[in-house]
Amino acid sequence: MRLPPREVQHISRFGKRVASAFIAPFVLLLTIPLIAQLETRTVTGRVMDARGNMLPGAVVQLENTETLVVRSYITQRDGVYHFTGLSSDVDYEVRAHYKTHWSNRRIISKFDSPKKSQIDLTIPID
Repeated sequence: MRLPPREVQHISRFGKRVASAFIAPFVLLLTIPLIAQLETRTVTGRVMDARGNMLPGAVVQLENTETLVVRSYITQRDGVYHFTGLSSDVDYEVRAHYKTHWSNRRIISKFDSPKKSQIDLTIPID
């Protein structure tokens, strides 16, 4: 026995709604980890000596504490550095090197760091 065309359309619409109701939560669950990976942080700062003078040519190192991958940035005349695209679920350590001197290590924590951090580094030279 065949259903009239109008009733067939009604059943197919109902089927689509039921399928959408079951599929949507699964798609949402699959996209949540991807959204978390897309959230990134940025860290910028200045490298200075003990008197507050900017240090051009200082090497700033940013280390991922999970993978131990190190990224480097060489400061220009203004002594400014910046790193972008930092994962929001990883801790980082940042420090600067100038000639034979090092700054203290600073931690960028996944728990308390904002999306944009300003971390100035001081190298103990006069």
